[in-house]
Amino acid sequence: MASRTTPENSRSESLAGSLANLRPLLQLLADGEVHSGQSLGEVLGVSRAAVWKQLQKLEPLGLEVESVKGRGYRVAGGLDLLSAEAIQQQLDAGTVPLLRALNIFDQVDSTNARVLSSLESGAGHGQVVLAEQQTAGRGRRGRAWASPFASGVSISIGWQFSGGVQLLEGLSLAVGVALARALARFDVPDVRLKWPNDVWCRGRKLAGVLLELSGDLTDRCAVVVGIGLNMRLPAAAAESIGQPWIDLAEVRPGISRNALVAAMLDELLPMLEAYPESGFSEWRDAWLALDQFAGAEVCLRSFQQRWCGIERGVDSTGALLLEIDGAQKVFHGGEVSLRPADSD
Repeated sequence: MASRTTPENSRSESLAGSLANLRPLLQLLADGEVHSGQSLGEVLGVSRAAVWKQLQKLEPLGLEVESVKGRGYRVAGGLDLLSAEAIQQQLDAGTVPLLRALNIFDQVDSTNARVLSSLESGAGHGQVVLAEQQTAGRGRRGRAWASPFASGVSISIGWQFSGGVQLLEGLSLAVGVALARALARFDVPDVRLKWPNDVWCRGRKLAGVLLELSGDLTDRCAVVVGIGLNMRLPAAAAESIGQPWIDLAEVRPGISRNALVAAMLDELLPMLEAYPESGFSEWRDAWLALDQFAGAEVCLRSFQQRWCGIERGVDSTGALLLEIDGAQKVFHGGEVSLRPADSD
């Protein structure tokens, strides 16, 4: 399939090119210390006026650059920028051959869209795309995903499968287990899973998973595993999030984004490699042990229907088991959304 350039893609590429020119400045300000305009200009090889112009371009990213009178500029709290080299250096030896490509962008429309485009061009297996910021990040059912600059992990992984889409039953749940295990490496407390694709912490959403398919769904197909995880969201981001959320800064501050991404890849890539043979059955018990709503009253909603009952876990395919009036019913993913009964 030929690639197409749309106005939205053109704007995204233009913004990405503009940000590439700002990367050296961002790296200097990442330490959170005060830097004078003169010192910044000397390192960057530009005038103080040019430094000032670059600083103005950081504001649309949501970065608050403080001007300290008589001293210079800083980004309060600093920036934990992504680094391909730092990520690769921290990977387990067994993960390295599974990672075919690692691309980091300062800004893209969607990391999932980037990987999907690669898959449709005949590439993409084992490809990982990360972005400091997404301008059109999306979650399940088309919902927008907040992605302030350098405040979380926006990552997509492309993986190819032979044997059809039936091999992928329960995959979003297995991804959730892999993420929980990656977080456990950093002793993140109270991590739980919400069917079918959310990671919760202390009763609020920490991360979401979005799977998108490409290719022949009956034979050779590919899946893009997209993940958005909150690391340190600015207060302004809360206004655009329509559900209770939490970030790692609240429960386990100081985790390196690069170290966390490496841990995520250590868990996710071997899981994807083995999934055609293992299927969800090998992940079911681990998912059940982390089930946020086990035994709780919940409601499922689709566009036109609603079912309420007691959540009884999932079956061997990852389908939700819901007890309604004493009878157990089975629900698959797709357009069905689970919510606690008291919030419905």
